[in-house]
Amino acid sequence: MSTAVPAPAPSGTAAAGPALEVRDLTVRYGRPVRFGGTAKTSPAVDGVSFDIAPGETLGLVGESGSGKSTIGKAILGLQPASAGQVLLHGSDITRASLRQRRVTAIDLRVVFQDPYSSLNPAQTIGKTLTEPLRVLRVPKDQHRPRAAEALAAVGLPADAIDRYPAQFSGGQRQRIAIARALVCDPQVIVLDEPVSSLDVSTQAQVLNLLADLRDARGLALLFIAHDLGVVRFLAQRAVVLYRGQVMESGPIEEVTQRPGHPYTIALTAAAPVPQPAEQARRRAAREALGIGTAGATPTAAGGCPFATRCPLVTDVCRTERVPLTPAVDSATSGAGWVVACHHAGQAAGMRPAAGVSGNRSLSDFLSLFLWR
Repeated sequence: MSTAVPAPAPSGTAAAGPALEVRDLTVRYGRPVRFGGTAKTSPAVDGVSFDIAPGETLGLVGESGSGKSTIGKAILGLQPASAGQVLLHGSDITRASLRQRRVTAIDLRVVFQDPYSSLNPAQTIGKTLTEPLRVLRVPKDQHRPRAAEALAAVGLPADAIDRYPAQFSGGQRQRIAIARALVCDPQVIVLDEPVSSLDVSTQAQVLNLLADLRDARGLALLFIAHDLGVVRFLAQRAVVLYRGQVMESGPIEEVTQRPGHPYTIALTAAAPVPQPAEQARRRAAREALGIGTAGATPTAAGGCPFATRCPLVTDVCRTERVPLTPAVDSATSGAGWVVACHHAGQAAGMRPAAGVSGNRSLSDFLSLFLWR
C-alpha cells in the first residue's frame, strides 16, 4: 500500500484539514468469464493515497495506462472503487448513492480533456452552465446571474451566454467548461488533462487562468496530466504513477528538479527543453540506458511495476515491492518527498543535468515546446 503524503498548508493560509483525501484507493477491472469460471481481475489503481489542501494544486502524473484518469473517475463516482476511501472534507463519498452524489456535486466538479465533445452543440452556453444548477435545485432566479458571473470569472463576455459552442475556439470552449465547474461554487475541481488538446499559447492562458482562480477562490485542484513541464507550471506537489502504483510523491520542485525514482527520471528526461543540444543529449542518454523501452512481460506480482523497463533492475526489484520511503535528498528539502525504489541512491546519479523547466512566465512556458 502507498503511504499517504499530507499536504502542507498553502503559503499565506492557516493550516486546515484537507479538502480531498484519497486513502489506499484500489480499482480493479474484471475480465469476461464464461461457463461459471472464476472471475479474473487486474488492478488499474493499486493502493494509492494522497490529499489536497484548500488553495493547493496536486499534479497526478504518468503515461497512458498509469491509472491517473481512473483515479479521477473513482473520485467523481464514475468508476466504482474496489477498496479504499475517498473523503471530501472528511466525509466518505467512496460508495455514495446517487442522491448523496447530488449533494456532493456542489463541492466536487470536473473539467474534462476535450472541450469539443464535453459541450452540447445544440444547447446555448447559458443552458449548459445552468444545467447543473437545475439538477441541484438551485432557485431559478439565480441561474442566469450565476452563469454570467462564472463567464466573467473565466474572461468571457456577457453575450456568450446566448451563443452556441460552435461560435467559440477550443480555448474559449475550455474556459466555458471551467465556468460550468465554477457555477456551483465548488471547493474541489478534478482537471482531467484540461490543456492537452489545446495549442501551446492557449495552454499557457488556461493554466494561468486556473492558477488565478485557485488563488482567488481557495480551490483544491487535482491536475491530471502526462507532461511534467505542464504540471510544474501549475502544481505545488506531484504524485507520479506507473501501472496504478505511486512511484514518487513530493514537492513539485523536488520531483521535477531532483527526481528520485528511475521512472520519474525517465519522464523528466523526456520533457522538452529549449536547447537543441541538450534535447539531443537527453535522447541519447535515454537510449543508452534503455529507459522508455517497454518490457515484454509484466512484472511478477509483488515486484516493482517498473522493473521490466528499469536500467537499475535487480532480482529484488522483480519480487519485492518497496514501500514509499523518504527520498535520498529529503533531509535537505523537508518532509513529504517519498520514493518507492530499492535503488534510489543509484537513481539519483541518473538525473538529467537540468530538470524540467516551467514557471508562471508565458514566454518561458512557450519555450518548453519549441523543440518537441
